[in-house]
Amino acid sequence: MLKNNVLAFCVCLFSFVAVAQSPSTMDALQQIEQNNATLKAFSSLLESKKLTQKALNNLPDPQAGAYYLPFGNHTSGDYTEFQVTQSFEFPTVYSTRGTLIDMQEAQNAMEYQLKRQEVLLPALKLLNELIFLDKKEDVEQIRVLQSKKIFDQTNELFELEQVGILELNKAKIAWIQEQFKLDILGSDRKKIMIELKNMNGGMELDFAPNDYVGSLIVDDPESLWQEKMQVDPELRILGEQENVAQQQIKLSKNKTLPNLTAGYNYQGVSGSTYSGIYGGISIPLWSSRNTVKAAEANYDYQKSFTQVKTDVLHTKFLGKYEVYQVLLKKYQEYQSTLQSLGSEELLLQAFELGELSFMQYYIELQFYQKALDSMLEMENQLVQSKAELLKHQL
Repeated sequence: MLKNNVLAFCVCLFSFVAVAQSPSTMDALQQIEQNNATLKAFSSLLESKKLTQKALNNLPDPQAGAYYLPFGNHTSGDYTEFQVTQSFEFPTVYSTRGTLIDMQEAQNAMEYQLKRQEVLLPALKLLNELIFLDKKEDVEQIRVLQSKKIFDQTNELFELEQVGILELNKAKIAWIQEQFKLDILGSDRKKIMIELKNMNGGMELDFAPNDYVGSLIVDDPESLWQEKMQVDPELRILGEQENVAQQQIKLSKNKTLPNLTAGYNYQGVSGSTYSGIYGGISIPLWSSRNTVKAAEANYDYQKSFTQVKTDVLHTKFLGKYEVYQVLLKKYQEYQSTLQSLGSEELLLQAFELGELSFMQYYIELQFYQKALDSMLEMENQLVQSKAELLKHQL
């Protein structure tokens, strides 16, 4: 006799719920991060951007020039002059710009982390979906065996002329329907694996679905928000942009200092030669006009933008948190209610003892199975919502 206490299975099924951060899930995410074409391309882009930013702090090329003047009316020898010079901005400009470049590199690092989240969060959701499908398949395989057993028993009763052909056909259809549901789950799994393969750079993803690990209970919103402020790249980029804008003010002020030129000069005429050091200065009377004011205005804008953007993100976060808590409470109530329902084993026993007709058994069974399916769906929705709520932990 087939023993299937679905309630016991349900309790086991939901005793390990949480965001899918099991070792197998994390291993899969690491594979995707390593092989993902988008992240590789973005990393190359940031490397190019980094080198371009460093190039902005290079010295200008040295200049060399020579004069040889043999023509004209002169009694002395031909005139010759040679000069090599190197121009450069005021020394403090380079150190200030170097600090600015370091800040921009830190911002680039945050941009990569943000892009990484944009890739890994959808991947995590797909992995969660695979775990959900794995649970559904476990349940559905039991149901297929159940429906097959019911069909076999109904067929025996039909041969004994204790039930009619309609009862037999209904039992067969119920069995076929359960098999079809299992086939659909397999098809859904294949589609998700294709998506994950694409995310993994075209390579098959090594992932064995596991149960959810941890607890669905999350910290209070204030603690989570403070944690998010510290590590979330979307928020940290705002701070880096503000730092960059402030450093640009310092750079603009330093660029109001004069540019310098130093070099070597050689002159020769009438058998005599002259050589020595060449020096020059460029006074920035016009080129730096309004640049400091522009940088200060940009900094004021960036501070305001940071505050507004942070407030918007905080509001969205609190909204997601409240929705999650409502869903969690509903899930807990649903789980408690489901535990009070009769199990499928009791229904099966009642049918085998002839206490229920097939239709009575089937109606009761459908009610219980829909309740269990709803709980599975709700659990999956919670897991996916928590993944979004805690995406800064990726």
